[in-house]
Amino acid sequence: MKNIKILIIGIILIIISFYFTNETLNYIKEQDPIMKEIKKNKNKYQLKSENAEIIGNNIIPGKKGKTIDYNKSYSKMKRYGSFNETMTVLKEVEPTISIENNYDKYLIRGNRNNRSIALVFSITEEHNFKEIINILEKKQVPATFFIDGTILENNTSFIKKHLSHEYEILSYQESYHPSFFKTSISFLESITKQDTKYCYTEEDNEDLLKLCQRINHHTIKPTIKINKYLYKKTKNNITNGIIISLENNNYIKKELSL
Repeated sequence: MKNIKILIIGIILIIISFYFTNETLNYIKEQDPIMKEIKKNKNKYQLKSENAEIIGNNIIPGKKGKTIDYNKSYSKMKRYGSFNETMTVLKEVEPTISIENNYDKYLIRGNRNNRSIALVFSITEEHNFKEIINILEKKQVPATFFIDGTILENNTSFIKKHLSHEYEILSYQESYHPSFFKTSISFLESITKQDTKYCYTEEDNEDLLKLCQRINHHTIKPTIKINKYLYKKTKNNITNGIIISLENNNYIKKELSL
């Protein structure tokens, strides 16, 4: 019993010793001129994170912030021997409310402050599919294609050659049966060697939303849907972060280059 008490006291003393040693090292680091210079630059690099915006059943992404990683920046500059601003290491700051933990909402647009838009196509038939991809690649514009599983099966070689775009599963024979849907996703991921991320709907669909939530996929509900007069409608509606869904038809194919 006496030996156990001695052992416990010894362990406690070691823990206390480690604690005070660590605190001493941290104090010395904080007083180092290199660390003081790093902290002087805090405001230059700090960017506040932005929470996602939830509106009923819809969600709009926020934005990750950034701040200086003091320990990594200090370690790099200490090895260098002096303060060097180019060696500053940054780390991301996650928003409190993020789309990453809200899969039960419809994603209706990108962040309002991002000067970009997204083009998406729902492909339920093969007509025009290849021609549209060729137009986009000629103009060097990426898009996301939501493809029915049966069309995927018939176009695997073509898709493998055109991986500059993002491909997601739309349905399987226009059905969202869980087993068929998941099988189609696995098949697509084996072709593209990338994880799928999104589902697609043009109107509220609770069954689809729940299915996609279970597999941690966000459900896209586009900001606007265009089936003709592409240039005019885009020009009149364009704002930061919108998701434009383009119908796969002859009008869109004809107007897409413009």
